Amino acid sequence: MTQPLVDTLTGFVDDLRSRGIVVGPSSLIDAGQAMSVLDLLDRESLREGLAATLLTDHTHRDTFDLCFELWFPLGSAARRAAVEVPRDENGDVDVQALREMTADVLADQEAMSDGRFDQLVAMIVGEVGQYESARGESYSVYQAMTAISPQTLIARIAAAMAGGQDTESGERPGTDPMNRRAARAATERLRDAVTTETQRRMAEIRGRDAVGEYAVPKLPEMIDFFSANPQDMAKMRRTIEPIARLLAAKLEFRRRRNHHGPVDVRATLRASMSTGGVPIDLRRRKPRPGKPELVVICDVSGSVAGFSQFTLQLVYALRQQFSHVRVFAFVDTVDEVTDFFDRGSGDEQFGERMHRMLTEASISTRDGHSDYGHMLKGFEDRYGDSLTHKSALLILGDARNNYRPTHADSLAAMRDRVRNAYWLNPERKSAWDSGDSDASRYADVVEMFECRNADQLSKVIADLLPV
Repeated sequence: MTQPLVDTLTGFVDDLRSRGIVVGPSSLIDAGQAMSVLDLLDRESLREGLAATLLTDHTHRDTFDLCFELWFPLGSAARRAAVEVPRDENGDVDVQALREMTADVLADQEAMSDGRFDQLVAMIVGEVGQYESARGESYSVYQAMTAISPQTLIARIAAAMAGGQDTESGERPGTDPMNRRAARAATERLRDAVTTETQRRMAEIRGRDAVGEYAVPKLPEMIDFFSANPQDMAKMRRTIEPIARLLAAKLEFRRRRNHHGPVDVRATLRASMSTGGVPIDLRRRKPRPGKPELVVICDVSGSVAGFSQFTLQLVYALRQQFSHVRVFAFVDTVDEVTDFFDRGSGDEQFGERMHRMLTEASISTRDGHSDYGHMLKGFEDRYGDSLTHKSALLILGDARNNYRPTHADSLAAMRDRVRNAYWLNPERKSAWDSGDSDASRYADVVEMFECRNADQLSKVIADLLPV
Protein backbone atom coordinates (compact mmCIF):
# COMPACT_ATOMS: atom_id res chain seq x y z
CA MET A 1 0.00 0.00 0.00
CA THR A 2 1.06 3.60 -0.57
CA GLN A 3 2.14 5.76 2.39
CA PRO A 4 -1.00 7.98 2.36
CA LEU A 5 -3.21 4.90 2.44
CA VAL A 6 -1.19 3.43 5.32
CA ASP A 7 -1.54 6.71 7.22
CA THR A 8 -5.29 6.70 6.61
CA LEU A 9 -5.65 3.13 7.87
CA THR A 10 -3.58 3.74 11.02
CA GLY A 11 -5.45 7.00 11.69
CA PHE A 12 -8.75 5.16 11.29
CA VAL A 13 -7.64 2.47 13.75
CA ASP A 14 -6.42 5.09 16.25
CA ASP A 15 -9.83 6.75 16.02
CA LEU A 16 -11.57 3.44 16.74
CA ARG A 17 -9.31 2.84 19.73
CA SER A 18 -10.00 6.32 21.11
CA ARG A 19 -13.72 5.48 21.08
CA GLY A 20 -13.23 2.29 23.10
CA ILE A 21 -13.01 -0.35 20.33
CA VAL A 22 -10.13 -2.69 21.07
CA VAL A 23 -7.94 -3.26 18.00
CA GLY A 24 -4.72 -5.18 18.52
CA PRO A 25 -1.54 -4.94 16.40
CA SER A 26 -2.31 -8.27 14.71
CA SER A 27 -5.77 -7.01 13.69
CA LEU A 28 -4.21 -3.89 12.17
CA ILE A 29 -1.79 -6.08 10.18
CA ASP A 30 -4.70 -8.25 9.00
CA ALA A 31 -6.58 -5.14 7.89
CA GLY A 32 -3.58 -3.94 5.90
CA GLN A 33 -3.24 -7.31 4.19
CA ALA A 34 -6.97 -7.30 3.40
CA MET A 35 -6.71 -3.85 1.81
CA SER A 36 -3.84 -5.03 -0.37
CA VAL A 37 -6.12 -7.56 -2.09
CA LEU A 38 -9.47 -5.77 -2.00
CA ASP A 39 -10.78 -3.53 -4.75
CA LEU A 40 -10.45 -0.13 -3.07
CA LEU A 41 -13.03 1.35 -5.44
CA ASP A 42 -15.63 -1.09 -4.13
CA ARG A 43 -16.47 0.66 -0.86
CA GLU A 44 -18.82 -2.06 0.40
CA SER A 45 -16.15 -4.73 0.01
CA LEU A 46 -13.62 -2.44 1.67
CA ARG A 47 -15.99 -1.69 4.55
CA GLU A 48 -16.80 -5.37 5.13
CA GLY A 49 -13.17 -6.41 4.83
CA LEU A 50 -12.05 -3.89 7.44
CA ALA A 51 -14.98 -4.78 9.72
CA ALA A 52 -14.12 -8.48 9.51
CA THR A 53 -10.50 -7.87 10.50
CA LEU A 54 -10.87 -5.05 13.04
CA LEU A 55 -14.11 -5.76 14.92
CA THR A 56 -14.64 -8.48 17.51
CA ASP A 57 -18.02 -7.26 18.83
CA HIS A 58 -20.95 -6.81 16.44
CA THR A 59 -22.57 -4.24 18.77
CA HIS A 60 -19.76 -1.84 17.81
CA ARG A 61 -20.76 -1.85 14.16
CA ASP A 62 -22.68 1.46 14.17
CA THR A 63 -19.68 3.31 15.57
CA PHE A 64 -17.37 1.55 13.11
CA ASP A 65 -19.54 2.46 10.10
CA LEU A 66 -19.67 6.17 10.96
CA CYS A 67 -15.91 6.29 11.53
CA PHE A 68 -15.42 4.51 8.20
CA GLU A 69 -17.47 7.18 6.40
CA LEU A 70 -15.30 9.92 7.88
CA TRP A 71 -11.97 8.26 7.08
CA PHE A 72 -12.89 6.72 3.72
CA PRO A 73 -15.38 9.27 2.33
CA LEU A 74 -17.20 8.86 -0.95
CA GLY A 75 -16.35 11.72 -3.30
CA SER A 76 -19.28 14.07 -3.88
CA ALA A 77 -18.21 16.26 -6.81
CA ALA A 78 -18.39 13.51 -9.44
CA ARG A 79 -21.73 12.25 -8.14
CA ARG A 80 -23.27 15.72 -8.17
CA ALA A 81 -22.12 16.35 -11.73
CA ALA A 82 -23.44 12.99 -12.96
CA VAL A 83 -27.11 14.03 -12.73
CA GLU A 84 -28.74 17.11 -14.13
CA VAL A 85 -30.48 19.13 -11.44
CA PRO A 86 -34.13 19.92 -12.31
CA ARG A 87 -34.62 23.68 -12.33
CA ASP A 88 -37.51 26.02 -12.94
CA GLU A 89 -37.59 28.93 -15.38
CA ASN A 90 -35.87 31.18 -12.84
CA GLY A 91 -32.93 28.80 -12.48
CA ASP A 92 -33.89 27.71 -8.98
CA VAL A 93 -34.14 24.04 -7.98
CA ASP A 94 -37.53 22.63 -8.97
CA VAL A 95 -38.31 20.91 -5.67
CA GLN A 96 -41.42 19.19 -6.99
CA ALA A 97 -39.49 17.71 -9.93
CA LEU A 98 -36.74 16.66 -7.52
CA ARG A 99 -39.32 14.91 -5.33
CA GLU A 100 -40.68 13.04 -8.35
CA MET A 101 -37.15 12.03 -9.31
CA THR A 102 -36.62 10.83 -5.74
CA ALA A 103 -39.74 8.65 -5.86
CA ASP A 104 -38.67 7.11 -9.17
CA VAL A 105 -35.17 6.30 -7.92
CA LEU A 106 -36.39 4.84 -4.62
CA ALA A 107 -38.86 2.62 -6.45
CA ASP A 108 -36.17 1.23 -8.77
CA GLN A 109 -34.40 -1.77 -7.26
CA GLU A 110 -31.45 -1.32 -9.61
CA ALA A 111 -30.74 2.25 -8.44
CA MET A 112 -28.65 1.12 -5.47
CA SER A 113 -26.29 -0.97 -7.59
CA ASP A 114 -25.88 1.30 -10.62
CA GLY A 115 -25.03 4.41 -8.60
CA ARG A 116 -28.17 6.47 -9.20
CA PHE A 117 -29.16 6.34 -5.54
CA ASP A 118 -25.80 7.79 -4.43
CA GLN A 119 -26.03 10.44 -7.13
CA LEU A 120 -29.52 11.38 -5.95
CA VAL A 121 -28.34 11.69 -2.35
CA ALA A 122 -25.45 13.95 -3.38
CA MET A 123 -27.87 16.14 -5.35
CA ILE A 124 -30.37 16.43 -2.48
CA VAL A 125 -27.74 17.41 0.08
CA GLY A 126 -25.92 19.77 -2.29
CA GLU A 127 -28.98 21.54 -3.68
CA VAL A 128 -31.58 21.67 -0.91
CA GLY A 129 -29.53 20.81 2.19
CA GLN A 130 -26.99 23.62 1.90
CA TYR A 131 -27.32 26.91 3.78
CA GLU A 132 -25.14 29.77 4.97
CA SER A 133 -24.50 29.81 8.70
CA ALA A 134 -22.57 32.26 10.85
CA ARG A 135 -19.50 30.09 10.26
CA GLY A 136 -19.97 29.88 6.51
CA GLU A 137 -21.18 27.06 4.29
CA SER A 138 -23.09 24.34 6.14
CA TYR A 139 -25.40 21.42 5.42
CA SER A 140 -28.54 20.35 7.26
CA VAL A 141 -30.24 16.95 7.28
CA TYR A 142 -33.44 18.56 8.56
CA GLN A 143 -33.52 21.13 5.76
CA ALA A 144 -32.87 18.54 3.06
CA MET A 145 -35.46 16.06 4.33
CA THR A 146 -38.05 18.77 4.90
CA ALA A 147 -37.74 19.87 1.27
CA ILE A 148 -38.03 16.32 -0.09
CA SER A 149 -40.54 15.10 2.55
CA PRO A 150 -40.13 11.42 1.54
CA GLN A 151 -42.80 10.21 3.98
CA THR A 152 -45.42 11.88 1.76
CA LEU A 153 -44.11 9.92 -1.24
CA ILE A 154 -44.67 6.44 0.20
CA ALA A 155 -47.90 5.85 -1.76
CA ARG A 156 -46.28 6.97 -5.01
CA ILE A 157 -43.18 4.85 -4.42
CA ALA A 158 -45.30 1.80 -3.54
CA ALA A 159 -47.37 2.27 -6.69
CA ALA A 160 -44.21 2.48 -8.81
CA MET A 161 -42.88 -0.68 -7.16
CA ALA A 162 -46.15 -2.42 -8.04
CA GLY A 163 -45.69 -1.38 -11.66
CA GLY A 164 -48.85 0.73 -11.66
CA GLN A 165 -51.01 -2.39 -11.84
CA ASP A 166 -54.25 -2.71 -9.87
CA THR A 167 -54.35 -5.48 -7.28
CA GLU A 168 -56.48 -8.58 -7.75
CA SER A 169 -59.08 -7.15 -5.38
CA GLY A 170 -59.39 -4.02 -7.53
CA GLU A 171 -57.61 -1.71 -5.08
CA ARG A 172 -55.35 1.08 -6.24
CA PRO A 173 -51.77 0.10 -7.11
CA GLY A 174 -49.31 0.26 -4.25
CA THR A 175 -51.87 -0.18 -1.49
CA ASP A 176 -50.83 -3.73 -0.64
CA PRO A 177 -48.87 -4.08 2.62
CA MET A 178 -45.76 -5.60 1.04
CA ASN A 179 -45.09 -2.68 -1.31
CA ARG A 180 -45.97 -0.18 1.42
CA ARG A 181 -43.38 -1.75 3.73
CA ALA A 182 -40.79 -1.75 0.95
CA ALA A 183 -41.53 1.92 0.18
CA ARG A 184 -41.23 2.87 3.85
CA ALA A 185 -37.90 1.03 4.10
CA ALA A 186 -36.66 2.89 1.01
CA THR A 187 -37.44 6.27 2.60
CA GLU A 188 -35.60 5.21 5.76
CA ARG A 189 -32.56 4.28 3.65
CA LEU A 190 -32.75 7.69 2.03
CA ARG A 191 -32.76 9.45 5.40
CA ASP A 192 -29.77 7.42 6.60
CA ALA A 193 -27.89 8.15 3.37
CA VAL A 194 -28.65 11.88 3.54
CA THR A 195 -27.45 11.95 7.15
CA THR A 196 -24.19 10.24 6.21
CA GLU A 197 -23.67 12.51 3.18
CA THR A 198 -24.28 15.60 5.32
CA GLN A 199 -21.69 14.46 7.84
CA ARG A 200 -19.26 13.81 4.98
CA ARG A 201 -19.73 17.34 3.62
CA MET A 202 -19.39 18.89 7.06
CA ALA A 203 -16.18 16.90 7.65
CA GLU A 204 -14.74 18.44 4.48
CA ILE A 205 -15.56 21.91 5.80
CA ARG A 206 -15.06 21.68 9.57
CA GLY A 207 -12.64 18.77 9.76
CA ARG A 208 -13.01 15.11 10.61
CA ASP A 209 -12.42 15.52 14.35
CA ALA A 210 -15.02 18.25 14.80
CA VAL A 211 -17.73 16.24 13.05
CA GLY A 212 -16.71 13.00 14.76
CA GLU A 213 -17.36 14.52 18.20
CA TYR A 214 -21.10 14.72 17.58
CA ALA A 215 -21.77 12.45 14.60
CA VAL A 216 -20.18 9.17 15.69
CA PRO A 217 -22.36 7.36 18.27
CA LYS A 218 -20.89 6.08 21.51
CA LEU A 219 -20.41 2.37 21.95
CA PRO A 220 -23.47 0.81 23.61
CA GLU A 221 -21.51 0.07 26.77
CA MET A 222 -20.36 3.73 26.98
CA ILE A 223 -23.81 5.33 26.80
CA ASP A 224 -24.86 6.98 30.07
CA PHE A 225 -27.97 5.46 31.60
CA PHE A 226 -29.37 8.92 32.37
CA SER A 227 -28.99 10.21 28.81
CA ALA A 228 -30.07 7.04 26.98
CA ASN A 229 -33.14 7.21 24.76
CA PRO A 230 -35.25 4.12 23.93
CA GLN A 231 -33.07 3.32 20.89
CA ASP A 232 -29.94 3.55 23.03
CA MET A 233 -31.45 1.29 25.68
CA ALA A 234 -32.28 -1.29 23.00
CA LYS A 235 -28.63 -1.24 21.89
CA MET A 236 -27.45 -1.53 25.48
CA ARG A 237 -29.69 -4.51 26.20
CA ARG A 238 -28.04 -6.36 23.31
CA THR A 239 -24.76 -6.16 25.26
CA ILE A 240 -26.16 -7.96 28.30
CA GLU A 241 -25.56 -11.54 27.14
CA PRO A 242 -21.93 -10.97 26.02
CA ILE A 243 -21.18 -9.08 29.26
CA ALA A 244 -22.85 -11.81 31.31
CA ARG A 245 -20.79 -14.54 29.64
CA LEU A 246 -17.53 -12.70 30.36
CA LEU A 247 -18.52 -11.96 33.95
CA ALA A 248 -19.61 -15.56 34.55
CA ALA A 249 -16.27 -16.85 33.31
CA LYS A 250 -14.39 -14.34 35.46
CA LEU A 251 -16.41 -15.13 38.58
CA GLU A 252 -15.96 -18.86 38.06
CA PHE A 253 -12.20 -18.42 37.63
CA ARG A 254 -11.99 -16.36 40.82
CA ARG A 255 -14.09 -18.88 42.71
CA ARG A 256 -11.83 -21.78 41.74
CA ARG A 257 -8.65 -19.81 42.34
CA ASN A 258 -9.59 -18.34 45.73
CA HIS A 259 -11.07 -21.41 47.38
CA HIS A 260 -8.82 -24.22 48.55
CA GLY A 261 -10.05 -27.50 49.89
CA PRO A 262 -8.92 -28.78 53.34
CA VAL A 263 -5.55 -30.49 53.71
CA ASP A 264 -5.61 -34.14 52.67
CA VAL A 265 -3.49 -35.67 55.44
CA ARG A 266 -3.11 -39.09 53.82
CA ALA A 267 -2.04 -37.65 50.45
CA THR A 268 0.34 -35.21 52.17
CA LEU A 269 2.03 -37.98 54.19
CA ARG A 270 2.31 -40.13 51.10
CA ALA A 271 3.97 -37.26 49.21
CA SER A 272 6.33 -36.60 52.15
CA MET A 273 7.98 -40.02 51.70
CA SER A 274 10.06 -38.54 48.90
CA THR A 275 11.39 -35.81 51.24
CA GLY A 276 12.36 -37.98 54.19
CA GLY A 277 9.00 -37.76 55.88
CA VAL A 278 8.99 -33.96 55.96
CA PRO A 279 5.60 -32.65 54.63
CA ILE A 280 7.00 -29.93 52.40
CA ASP A 281 4.18 -30.03 49.86
CA LEU A 282 0.72 -29.84 51.34
CA ARG A 283 -1.86 -31.76 49.35
CA ARG A 284 -5.42 -30.51 49.52
CA ARG A 285 -8.73 -32.14 48.80
CA LYS A 286 -10.55 -31.07 45.68
CA PRO A 287 -12.26 -27.76 46.50
CA ARG A 288 -16.03 -27.63 46.47
CA PRO A 289 -16.71 -23.91 46.24
CA GLY A 290 -20.12 -22.81 47.44
CA LYS A 291 -22.18 -20.14 45.78
CA PRO A 292 -23.17 -17.03 47.74
CA GLU A 293 -26.66 -15.61 48.03
CA LEU A 294 -27.42 -12.28 46.38
CA VAL A 295 -29.96 -9.75 47.64
CA VAL A 296 -30.72 -6.84 45.29
CA ILE A 297 -32.64 -3.72 46.33
CA CYS A 298 -33.36 -1.41 43.40
CA ASP A 299 -34.94 1.99 42.96
CA VAL A 300 -37.40 1.71 40.05
CA SER A 301 -38.60 5.31 40.05
CA GLY A 302 -38.63 7.12 36.74
CA SER A 303 -35.27 8.85 37.14
CA VAL A 304 -33.28 5.60 37.39
CA ALA A 305 -35.65 3.11 35.76
CA GLY A 306 -33.35 2.44 32.78
CA PHE A 307 -30.36 1.77 35.03
CA SER A 308 -32.33 -0.50 37.36
CA GLN A 309 -33.85 -2.51 34.52
CA PHE A 310 -30.49 -2.99 32.80
CA THR A 311 -28.77 -4.02 36.03
CA LEU A 312 -31.55 -6.40 37.03
CA GLN A 313 -31.41 -8.06 33.63
CA LEU A 314 -27.64 -8.42 33.93
CA VAL A 315 -27.93 -9.87 37.44
CA TYR A 316 -30.51 -12.38 36.27
CA ALA A 317 -28.27 -13.40 33.39
CA LEU A 318 -25.69 -14.19 36.11
CA ARG A 319 -28.08 -15.90 38.53
CA GLN A 320 -26.51 -19.32 37.97
CA GLN A 321 -23.41 -17.96 39.73
CA PHE A 322 -25.38 -17.62 42.98
CA SER A 323 -27.18 -20.12 45.15
CA HIS A 324 -30.19 -17.82 45.32
CA VAL A 325 -31.12 -14.34 44.07
CA ARG A 326 -33.76 -12.27 45.85
CA VAL A 327 -34.92 -8.98 44.39
CA PHE A 328 -36.62 -6.12 46.22
CA ALA A 329 -37.91 -2.99 44.49
CA PHE A 330 -39.10 0.36 45.77
CA VAL A 331 -40.17 3.86 44.92
CA ASP A 332 -41.17 4.99 48.38
CA THR A 333 -42.01 1.54 49.84
CA VAL A 334 -40.03 -1.69 49.48
CA ASP A 335 -41.58 -4.96 48.35
CA GLU A 336 -40.11 -8.31 47.30
CA VAL A 337 -40.49 -8.88 43.55
CA THR A 338 -38.42 -12.04 43.09
CA ASP A 339 -41.42 -14.01 41.80
CA PHE A 340 -41.86 -11.62 38.89
CA PHE A 341 -38.46 -12.56 37.43
CA ASP A 342 -37.83 -16.18 38.42
CA ARG A 343 -39.10 -17.61 35.13
CA GLY A 344 -37.31 -16.66 31.92
CA SER A 345 -35.07 -13.71 31.22
CA GLY A 346 -35.53 -12.95 27.51
CA ASP A 347 -35.62 -9.31 26.49
CA GLU A 348 -39.35 -9.26 25.70
CA GLN A 349 -40.24 -11.41 28.70
CA PHE A 350 -38.16 -9.24 30.98
CA GLY A 351 -39.91 -6.09 29.77
CA GLU A 352 -43.28 -7.67 30.45
CA ARG A 353 -42.19 -8.73 33.93
CA MET A 354 -40.92 -5.25 34.70
CA HIS A 355 -44.31 -3.83 33.65
CA ARG A 356 -46.17 -6.35 35.82
CA MET A 357 -43.90 -5.60 38.75
CA LEU A 358 -44.41 -1.84 38.45
CA THR A 359 -48.19 -2.21 38.30
CA GLU A 360 -48.78 -5.05 40.77
CA ALA A 361 -46.10 -4.78 43.47
CA SER A 362 -46.53 -2.55 46.52
CA ILE A 363 -43.62 -0.25 45.74
CA SER A 364 -45.39 3.12 45.76
CA THR A 365 -47.82 3.53 48.63
CA ARG A 366 -47.18 7.13 49.66
CA ASP A 367 -46.66 10.03 47.26
CA GLY A 368 -44.77 8.26 44.45
CA HIS A 369 -41.44 10.06 45.03
CA SER A 370 -38.24 8.25 45.98
CA ASP A 371 -37.91 7.78 49.74
CA TYR A 372 -34.75 5.85 50.61
CA GLY A 373 -35.14 6.38 54.34
CA HIS A 374 -38.64 4.87 54.45
CA MET A 375 -37.45 2.02 52.23
CA LEU A 376 -34.46 1.19 54.46
CA LYS A 377 -36.49 1.27 57.65
CA GLY A 378 -39.21 -0.83 56.05
CA PHE A 379 -36.72 -3.37 54.72
CA GLU A 380 -35.08 -3.78 58.12
CA ASP A 381 -38.45 -4.29 59.81
CA ARG A 382 -40.04 -6.61 57.22
CA TYR A 383 -37.17 -8.40 55.48
CA GLY A 384 -34.20 -8.11 57.82
CA ASP A 385 -34.18 -11.87 58.38
CA SER A 386 -33.48 -12.42 54.65
CA LEU A 387 -29.93 -11.12 55.18
CA THR A 388 -27.38 -13.66 56.44
CA HIS A 389 -23.62 -14.01 56.67
CA LYS A 390 -23.71 -15.79 53.30
CA SER A 391 -25.48 -12.90 51.58
CA ALA A 392 -24.15 -10.16 49.35
CA LEU A 393 -26.28 -7.00 49.39
CA LEU A 394 -26.48 -4.86 46.25
CA ILE A 395 -28.37 -1.54 46.37
CA LEU A 396 -29.15 0.21 43.07
CA GLY A 397 -30.16 3.86 43.07
CA ASP A 398 -29.11 7.51 42.88
CA ALA A 399 -29.63 8.20 46.62
CA ARG A 400 -31.83 11.21 45.86
CA ASN A 401 -34.06 11.21 48.91
CA ASN A 402 -36.29 14.26 48.27
CA TYR A 403 -35.04 15.92 51.50
CA ARG A 404 -36.51 13.20 53.70
CA PRO A 405 -34.96 11.38 56.70
CA THR A 406 -32.14 9.09 55.58
CA HIS A 407 -32.41 6.40 58.29
CA ALA A 408 -28.76 5.53 57.71
CA ASP A 409 -28.86 3.54 60.97
CA SER A 410 -31.15 1.02 59.28
CA LEU A 411 -28.63 0.69 56.43
CA ALA A 412 -25.86 0.10 58.98
CA ALA A 413 -27.91 -2.66 60.63
CA MET A 414 -28.44 -4.29 57.22
CA ARG A 415 -24.73 -4.05 56.42
CA ASP A 416 -23.78 -5.77 59.68
CA ARG A 417 -25.93 -8.78 58.79
CA VAL A 418 -24.32 -9.58 55.42
CA ARG A 419 -21.00 -10.75 54.09
CA ASN A 420 -20.64 -7.88 51.59
CA ALA A 421 -22.66 -4.74 50.88
CA TYR A 422 -22.28 -2.35 47.95
CA TRP A 423 -24.23 0.58 46.54
CA LEU A 424 -24.21 1.25 42.77
CA ASN A 425 -25.06 4.83 41.84
CA PRO A 426 -25.78 5.74 38.18
CA GLU A 427 -25.07 9.43 38.76
CA ARG A 428 -21.77 11.11 38.00
CA LYS A 429 -19.74 11.27 41.20
CA SER A 430 -19.38 15.04 40.89
CA ALA A 431 -23.18 15.31 41.24
CA TRP A 432 -23.36 13.37 44.50
CA ASP A 433 -24.65 15.50 47.41
CA SER A 434 -26.05 18.12 45.05
CA GLY A 435 -29.69 19.09 45.57
CA ASP A 436 -31.62 16.35 47.37
CA SER A 437 -28.84 13.75 47.09
CA ASP A 438 -27.78 11.98 50.31
CA ALA A 439 -25.08 9.96 48.57
CA SER A 440 -22.25 10.74 50.99
CA ARG A 441 -24.32 9.92 54.07
CA TYR A 442 -25.08 6.47 52.68
CA ALA A 443 -21.54 6.07 51.32
CA ASP A 444 -20.21 6.49 54.86
CA VAL A 445 -22.10 3.32 55.77
CA VAL A 446 -21.89 1.23 52.56
CA GLU A 447 -19.22 1.54 49.90
CA MET A 448 -20.72 3.39 46.94
CA PHE A 449 -19.58 3.15 43.30
CA GLU A 450 -20.32 5.28 40.26
CA CYS A 451 -21.94 3.18 37.51
CA ARG A 452 -22.97 5.58 34.75
CA ASN A 453 -22.80 3.09 31.88
CA ALA A 454 -22.66 -0.61 31.12
CA ASP A 455 -18.86 -0.62 30.95
CA GLN A 456 -18.49 0.78 34.46
CA LEU A 457 -21.25 -1.49 35.74
CA SER A 458 -19.65 -4.67 34.40
CA LYS A 459 -16.25 -3.75 35.85
CA VAL A 460 -17.75 -2.99 39.26
CA ILE A 461 -19.74 -6.23 39.34
CA ALA A 462 -16.73 -8.27 38.19
CA ASP A 463 -14.53 -6.79 40.92
CA LEU A 464 -17.00 -6.73 43.79
CA LEU A 465 -19.38 -9.66 43.67
CA PRO A 466 -18.30 -12.38 46.12
CA VAL A 467 -17.12 -15.77 44.92
